[in-house]
Amino acid sequence: MALDPRKNIRARKVLAALEGNWQAEMEGYYTYLALADRENDAVRAQVLRHLASAELEHAALWGQRLTELGGKQPVYTGNPHGNADSLASRAGGPLMALRRLEIEESRHIANYGTQLKDLGDEASISILEHVIEDEKHHYRELGSLLRGRSHAIQGGKQIVDAKGMLEELLAKRDKGRAIGGSWIGDAIYGVNDGLGAIFGIVSGVSGATAGNGKYVLLAGLAGMIASALSMGSGAYLAAKSEREIYEAEVIREREAIAMNPSEARELLSLYYQVKGLPEEDSQRVVEHIAGDTNQLLKALAAERLNTSEEGLKVPWVSATSGALSTAVGAIIPVIPFFFMSGTPAVITAAIISLIAHFAVGAAKSLITVRSWWASGFEMTAVGAVEGAVTYAIGLWLGHLGA
Repeated sequence: MALDPRKNIRARKVLAALEGNWQAEMEGYYTYLALADRENDAVRAQVLRHLASAELEHAALWGQRLTELGGKQPVYTGNPHGNADSLASRAGGPLMALRRLEIEESRHIANYGTQLKDLGDEASISILEHVIEDEKHHYRELGSLLRGRSHAIQGGKQIVDAKGMLEELLAKRDKGRAIGGSWIGDAIYGVNDGLGAIFGIVSGVSGATAGNGKYVLLAGLAGMIASALSMGSGAYLAAKSEREIYEAEVIREREAIAMNPSEARELLSLYYQVKGLPEEDSQRVVEHIAGDTNQLLKALAAERLNTSEEGLKVPWVSATSGALSTAVGAIIPVIPFFFMSGTPAVITAAIISLIAHFAVGAAKSLITVRSWWASGFEMTAVGAVEGAVTYAIGLWLGHLGA
């Protein structure tokens, strides 16, 4: 039965204690989360996020009990970053912040221990016992982090997840840079292809027709549409074929593992040995992987195809980025011929096309290690040679036609 806080002084004290617990757990949740976001060490960041999720779970337990006793759902009144923004945490650095958290956990344990005697509410005491055990784990975990170690297991549950840690490390490493295999790479390639192809067409037709705007515009637009459709369909089919090949290989590997698992393990071991892992170590690794058939299947398929399912492109994304970016690149040399014709149009088209070549080349530095200016000038030089050659061919063809 729910206690009535208006009639029972004891009930009001219980509700006040539970709300205080809820506020403290929420403050801990926001503190851990903020420190994890600022942490440069991937292991510490992941452990801090694990601790944050545990604090949120504790807050949910206190919130539920509060409503069961007739209290209102509490509202967090603390700092959005918990204690992470305190002067002591900021000035002392990450390790000092962890030390302060370790002290806070010990205080929570002591406070909850006192409540075990004072609350007098069975359901709340049951929550307290659960939370105290968790807080003890948190205290030990923070101590391990301070000493440069990390408990991998807590209550039979893995804290540091290798996959999550890898993703976090890569995210921090690639912060502010695009990944070469992403859609950005496809888009830059598409702009480059469209710009180069249509600049060549515009230059050639301009040379052949003395810059007749009507013919250049017609040829440029037709080329733009054809290039965009070609690039989009080509990118779609390439990505789809790559995915189909991967899926077919996975099916073959799954059948091979089912028919002869020992041969599959030996094959994977040989792959690792070719990469330089000693035979004994490679067999130990393979035996560990083989404990999970799905992991063995993924490992074999990845070695056979030099990729993984996560590394495959999404067909419709490749098609869309390829087609749109090609159209964007292709329209650039055509734009002047909407407004002018003759030599002025040819010169203007050449200038904006070369500027665009430089911009595209500089943009390639987003996914390469080259400097933006070197990449930009290289692209501009290639575009200038292409435009000059196609314009000369167009002049020659124009003279032949005359």
